[in-house]
Amino acid sequence: MQKHARTIGNAIADDDDGIPASDDKSLDTLSHHTTDDSRVEIHANVTQAVGEKFIAMIDERATPRPEPDGADDRRSVDQRRVDALEFLLDQAAQGASLDSIGAPRTQTLLTIPADGGDPAFLPWTGSVTQATAQKLSCDGTITEIIIDGETVPLEMGRERRLFPAHIRKAIIIRDRCCISCGAPHSHTQVHHIVHWSDDGETELDNGCLLCQRCHTQVHHNGWDIMIGFDRHPWLIPPADIDPQRRPLPAYNRRTMRLDDAA
Repeated sequence: MQKHARTIGNAIADDDDGIPASDDKSLDTLSHHTTDDSRVEIHANVTQAVGEKFIAMIDERATPRPEPDGADDRRSVDQRRVDALEFLLDQAAQGASLDSIGAPRTQTLLTIPADGGDPAFLPWTGSVTQATAQKLSCDGTITEIIIDGETVPLEMGRERRLFPAHIRKAIIIRDRCCISCGAPHSHTQVHHIVHWSDDGETELDNGCLLCQRCHTQVHHNGWDIMIGFDRHPWLIPPADIDPQRRPLPAYNRRTMRLDDAA
């Protein structure tokens, strides 16, 4: 019943341009404190998309490995996950100076019924809204598999979902930063202006730089993006901000941000 209720809630959110709790980043929290014995306790409550990435990255690196003597892994599941977290932190520290955030190392499977019946389901945490599915398609965390009524795969997506390095570099040269808030390009993902799920191509004129926060704004808050005659991206506000929906130039050519307009 809970899964069915969540599916209905996501369908209503899609129809009414709402944001279900699973996608609402304003509810996100992350805290830590040092215990009396100098250990660190960490607590987080995050969106479904962030949680999916975390689970996929941890589980991928927390698989058992044989001991040096050939015996089974003596670590508990929790110990393996902590080791995986430390490994991810080391990887993040090494890659912090690289502009590779738009090419995630892990993939999450999204199965879609061929008859278009129920909303898509992710393997662990349940249904997602269409806006979330489109956003995940942009940053490449999703591998889309279409299944028939007997859960037999029918189609496994187009060949190029992620923007390859040379196109990403070209987009960085053009956009220079997040086109909404001006965050540095190393903090951005490449957004498909015409969504991948709507047959959008992975090409220069269909991509733009958005940081994670602004990417969510575009997918969930009614903003649109177009490529102008100058071949630069322009932001189109939702009607509740500008009833005429007049395009705004990208951040590197203006001073107005999404939040300023809101």
